[in-house]
Amino acid sequence: MSWGTELWDQFDNLEKHTQWGIDFVEKYTKFVKERSEIELNYARQIRNLSKKYQPKKKEEDENKYTWCRAFYSTLNELNDYAGQHEVIAENMTSHIIADLTRYAQEVKTERKSHFHDGRKAQQQVEASWKQLESCKRKFERDCKEADRAQQYFEKMDADINVTKADVEKARQQAQMRHQMASDSKNEYSSYLQKFNQEQNEHYYTIIPNIFQKIQAMEEKRIERMGESLKTFAEVDRQILPIIGKCLDGMTQVAESIEPKNDSSQVIESYKSGFEPPGDVEFEDYGQAMKRTVSETSLNNSRSDNKAERSSKGKSKTLWPFIKKNKGSNPEDFSHLPPEQRRKKLQAKIDDINKDIQKEMDQRDALTKMKEVYIKNPQMGDPNSVDPRLGEIANNIEKLQVEAQKFEGWLAEVEGRMPVKSDPPRRTSVLYETQNSTPPTTNNNNCAQDRESSPDGSYTEEQSSEVQSKVQPETAESGDEFDDPDEEMLPTIGTCKALYPFEGHNEGTIAVTEGELLYVIEEDKGDGWTRVRRNEEEEGYVPTSYVEVFLDSNAKELFSWTRVYLSEDS
Repeated sequence: MSWGTELWDQFDNLEKHTQWGIDFVEKYTKFVKERSEIELNYARQIRNLSKKYQPKKKEEDENKYTWCRAFYSTLNELNDYAGQHEVIAENMTSHIIADLTRYAQEVKTERKSHFHDGRKAQQQVEASWKQLESCKRKFERDCKEADRAQQYFEKMDADINVTKADVEKARQQAQMRHQMASDSKNEYSSYLQKFNQEQNEHYYTIIPNIFQKIQAMEEKRIERMGESLKTFAEVDRQILPIIGKCLDGMTQVAESIEPKNDSSQVIESYKSGFEPPGDVEFEDYGQAMKRTVSETSLNNSRSDNKAERSSKGKSKTLWPFIKKNKGSNPEDFSHLPPEQRRKKLQAKIDDINKDIQKEMDQRDALTKMKEVYIKNPQMGDPNSVDPRLGEIANNIEKLQVEAQKFEGWLAEVEGRMPVKSDPPRRTSVLYETQNSTPPTTNNNNCAQDRESSPDGSYTEEQSSEVQSKVQPETAESGDEFDDPDEEMLPTIGTCKALYPFEGHNEGTIAVTEGELLYVIEEDKGDGWTRVRRNEEEEGYVPTSYVEVFLDSNAKELFSWTRVYLSEDS
């Protein structure tokens, strides 16, 4: 079917239809552009979401759990997934939007040319028609004039009163008018033939050719629309394999989660290295009652106020549940239990060794460069490398000193790490003291072996070791234990502070140099001695910070100690 033969008289409608087709192309282009913007916004939101839930630096320890790693891998896959939606937007912009925008301009130009030719052909036909009408009216007018002249001649010829000259003049006028009518007829006939020829060419040749071009233009536009719709689908289809890989990656990391491995990792993360406390042995208070009045007078005077102390509800905080110091963590990780401290120290040593290796590699490279400069002075000055070599040497020396420091702390921790054995039995200090009183000198020597100077670096670590000797009680708040009915431990001696101790951690007590205190629990081998200042103040102090006088040695200092403590309180 040809528009030229079937739609020869629908020039205006074809003009409207083709304009609507171009408008539709521009409308579809706008649709694809908006779809592209949606893909970009979606990709941007997905990337922001993935970035938002990426692990922070302080959460790096989470990577040791398979379920955390699976989630972070899913975030990475989701980031790649967002990238594919960006690819969709890019392909739509380059393959559809840009192409259709350029094509729409071409179609507009072509359409304008075709309808300009059609309009020009129509104007020519209309001009020929007007010329034909003009020839026709002239022929009609000349024919009428010839008829009037003929009638006038016949009238003059029939009139006997008219002279022969007048008749001849009328005859000549009639002949002239007939000649003019004949000429007009010939002109009209000739132009009519020409017009019919032009009209026939217009409607059977010119207009069909123009309409055929417009039809081809419209069919091409429709074809391009189909190609664009197909491309619209193919752009999505092309990224499906990659999106499928992203989804497969998410599935694989989900299947890689190992619950048993993660539960074992919890042990590695929080294992303290302490042995559980042993059984509590029977405390024979009957033997304590056999002691002389002079030996127990101070204890009795202190025990008389037990009811008053109980009524105050003073809580006793046990080490395994004490609140950690909220300040900055010490450099030697002494705030951690032994096992965790050992791991942190080992990791720190490994990092320092890596830094040392990097510096040594740089040193070797610079040394080789210097050798090259020495052999080939034109390449550079050998002395220019010396400042950097000196700087690297200083860095290596500092790092080695740092490594030795941490290795010393690691050796200290590994030397004090408890070895798994039978659970130790917990024995009352009072009961042990009454049956076998250890020499004072041995107690202090043991403490001095563990800590030779009051530098404070051991306090947090020692506080953690008290866990091995303190039995946890039922908690109400999660980190404090109140037991107002618990009996006050009896004193087993006195001690004198050799150095000041600030006692920042809960469960410890601050002392000043030269202060005298009661001993209520001796060192169990963890470097801590439990002391009491008055009925409401007691806690642990480093054994190396005090000089302990157990019962046998406390008698001679008993009287003036009591006076000192009363004045101090």
